[in-house]
Amino acid sequence: MKRVLITGKHSYIGTSFESWAAAHHASDIATETISLRGTDWRGRSFAGFDSVFHVAGIAHADSGHETDEEKARYFAVNRDLAIETAAKAKSDGVKQFVLMSSMLVYGNVAYAGRVNKNTTPTPTTCYALSKWQADEKIRELADDGFAVATLRPPMIYGKGCKGNYPLLSKIARHAPIFPDYDNERSMLFIENLCEFVSQVIIRSKRGVFFPQNSEYVKTSDMVRAIAQASGHKIFISRLFNFLVPLGKSVKFFRIAERTNKAFASMSYEKDLSDYEFEYRVADFETSINMIEREK
Repeated sequence: MKRVLITGKHSYIGTSFESWAAAHHASDIATETISLRGTDWRGRSFAGFDSVFHVAGIAHADSGHETDEEKARYFAVNRDLAIETAAKAKSDGVKQFVLMSSMLVYGNVAYAGRVNKNTTPTPTTCYALSKWQADEKIRELADDGFAVATLRPPMIYGKGCKGNYPLLSKIARHAPIFPDYDNERSMLFIENLCEFVSQVIIRSKRGVFFPQNSEYVKTSDMVRAIAQASGHKIFISRLFNFLVPLGKSVKFFRIAERTNKAFASMSYEKDLSDYEFEYRVADFETSINMIEREK
């Protein structure tokens, strides 16, 4: 039985993993959750836990512009707090630290083509830089007695998630038309992520990991799948592709930033995400049906 301490109460990934482990790995994993807000957590010993799953952090801004306050919070929480937590875990005798990093550490390289094993992280925002600096420093703590498993997932989606998926879901359930614009995205269903983390913990894995769904996804195919699952008829055609560059040029209501995010290509080479254990419990179409038919 692995005792796992999850940092970050009420986080989407943390609560999802807690529920998944209880439902599917009750004989292998026992979880507890701790809040890292304030200072009280520093007085609690992590001794007795086999793994710390660190998901506490500040999500990247959806505004297209990082304010000075947001920049300071990114480095204070996503970098400094993460490093401090990992150091405490090691000092208290925890054997494994599982860090949630991000595909965004690859910056513009990820948008220019598929990330492969030779791609060098080049973060281009303060959010991505804060995640990358934590990623680097925490991996330096690894030794024979302290395993560090760093996850750099692509876009994570699932029931109750935040970010780009809920917006696309709303469009797919109500819009009459949508562009059939060519792009390619790596994505990761939340249950696939939870199973991946479960296997990493059960197997005491270390290293850098790139979990993703088995399929690449085009935004228009995602919208089509959501519309079908929700019973909505939507006309998807290349005739509407002119709307994409038009949307990217609009400078108000965050339309340009959201259009860029929705239609960007960002993917990992598939062989980066194949491991000796199976973690993809649902394919893309099944995952969409699971999410949308429960609404």
